[in-house]
Amino acid sequence: MNLGQSSQRVIRLIFANRMTSFDHDKVVPYQDSSLSKKEQVAGMFNDIAGQYDFLNRFLSAGIDIRWRKKALSHLKDIQPQKMLDVATGTADVAIMAAHLLHPQQIIGIDISDGMLEIGREKIKKAGLQNTITLHNGDSEAINFPDQSFDAVTVAFGVRNFQQLEKGLSEIHRVLRPGGKLVVLEFSQPKLPLIKTIYQLYMKIITPNVGKLFSKNRDAYKYLDESIRKFPEGRHFTAVLDQLGYQESYCKKMSLGICSIYCAIK
Repeated sequence: MNLGQSSQRVIRLIFANRMTSFDHDKVVPYQDSSLSKKEQVAGMFNDIAGQYDFLNRFLSAGIDIRWRKKALSHLKDIQPQKMLDVATGTADVAIMAAHLLHPQQIIGIDISDGMLEIGREKIKKAGLQNTITLHNGDSEAINFPDQSFDAVTVAFGVRNFQQLEKGLSEIHRVLRPGGKLVVLEFSQPKLPLIKTIYQLYMKIITPNVGKLFSKNRDAYKYLDESIRKFPEGRHFTAVLDQLGYQESYCKKMSLGICSIYCAIK
């Protein structure tokens, strides 16, 4: 290990002990569980994996597909050849990236084996086994060397990090210099009428539809609370800046219901 790498590891170790705790870090799917947030989230997604794709399309009226395409369009300028999709779930973003960006390799990681199993079936059906591989992996301890990837994507996953800064710091570590992070995440609209409609939808319709189709109302109650507690907009780009990312910006979509965050290492 050269001196530069050694110094970087020392800096990361010092920084790790000064991580900020965010309100959303404490939001968990099951309030009466003694398991960690990470363990609860893995179990929750294992439980709803079979209905996850259907509910995404149903609850968003299919607009989530457009959100993903728009997020991936922010990577066209760097033409990434090796990509990491963190919290890949059922591999929607990884598969779409393969079609839109044509990288040589995409690796997806997730802590839910149930979601990964469905993702692998989708990859096989799409004939993309030679491009995309999925692994059980933790965003806060990414099992790849420094500077391994040209781009990292996270779609609707950063809210589920047990420690937000730790996960984002790990992503920064595995990005090559000049590499780009693209995060797609739910946010809260600011226009009063839209905000009222949105809050009613999230508090009443979403958890009840979730219960009807997945038998897991808690998962969709957790969705609402984790969105409300998440440090969105300029607060999130400020976190990226503090972690050493550069040129961070936020682009709101669909009247503020969803946001794209981008930053360069």
